[in-house]
Amino acid sequence: MTERKPPGVSFESFVDKQIREASERGEFRSLPGFGKPLPDDSAPYDELWWVKQKMHREGMAVLPPALQLRKDAEDATAAVAAAVSERQVRRIVGEINTKIAEALARPPAGPPLNLTLFDVEETVARWRAERSLP
Repeated sequence: MTERKPPGVSFESFVDKQIREASERGEFRSLPGFGKPLPDDSAPYDELWWVKQKMHREGMAVLPPALQLRKDAEDATAAVAAAVSERQVRRIVGEINTKIAEALARPPAGPPLNLTLFDVEETVARWRAERSLP
């Protein structure tokens, strides 16, 4: 804990002394970014910079509902390719079809969906063909 500024000592010299002593003790060496160049500050100031950094660190993304559904459909296609059983393929396609059907009934705000329901039997047949299953 820092000590109180003694009377008669200017604030600047008191702070400078504490910084110098902490630096001599090596307390700044373990800080993140120590020894690295400062980030580019030519961008305009953004009041939500810390929120965006936190979301980036946490791997979060916020998309408009229409774009999120498109991404979900792409993820479902990738999940079908990685599925290990026909039951799993049918579950994945069923879940994404439910989401698409709801969105087609009540289109979300944003760009057009341009999505149609997945054909379950065709998707299962394609999954079987990729694995050479009967």
